[in-house]
Amino acid sequence: MAQAPDLVIPAPPPVVVPVAGGGGFPVHRVYCVGRNYAEHAREMGHSDREPPFFFLKPADAVVPVADGETGVIDYPPLTADLHHEVELVVAIGRGGRDIDAARAPHHVFGYAIGLDMTRRDLQAEMKKLGRPWCIGKAFEQSAPIGPIHPKAATGLLARGAITLAVDGAPRQRGDIADLIWSVDETIAVLSRAWTLQPGDLVYTGTPAGVGAVRRGEVMTAAIEGLGELRVAVR
Repeated sequence: MAQAPDLVIPAPPPVVVPVAGGGGFPVHRVYCVGRNYAEHAREMGHSDREPPFFFLKPADAVVPVADGETGVIDYPPLTADLHHEVELVVAIGRGGRDIDAARAPHHVFGYAIGLDMTRRDLQAEMKKLGRPWCIGKAFEQSAPIGPIHPKAATGLLARGAITLAVDGAPRQRGDIADLIWSVDETIAVLSRAWTLQPGDLVYTGTPAGVGAVRRGEVMTAAIEGLGELRVAVR
């Protein structure tokens, strides 16, 4: 076996999300589903149902927040319109390709609450120009996440309230039962385009009510059965 070459720069530290009950979940890739709630699709000016589409964030966009703590993210540069999007996150524990939707639950390790932070003004400009959204979606600290709750403890999550408030004022409210493309369908479609790996995170989409958040405000996201995720913007 060939010996690995010496590194010429320090290797970046792994990104690890805490697991409820102990342990850590090392992050491989971060997949995000676009417009996966009908009301959110409408508020963004689109029809209720369309084929699922995806974008990615780098693993180091993830900001793990321990249970009971308030995470902190910096207000990013180049934007005057930073938006919150609360999402159910699915953690993949078993990889695979061309996964059948009926078998998808066997690939799920657990679930978490996540925020898909978005530089909406930059995203809108890229849409207008027909260019990729990366600058609007894949920036540093754009994917805060709470502890991952193992499926063995929660059971399969197919319904439950999903909410977000800013400084206590309600902004977003929905139910994960209202996902246009279910978790199982999403995994099936994703695995046709990419080979899913243990450590992948899937942000499954946000309900209606997305909006701007400013410096000094605190977002409190919640999903029934998963507790709360609190994140402050500085």
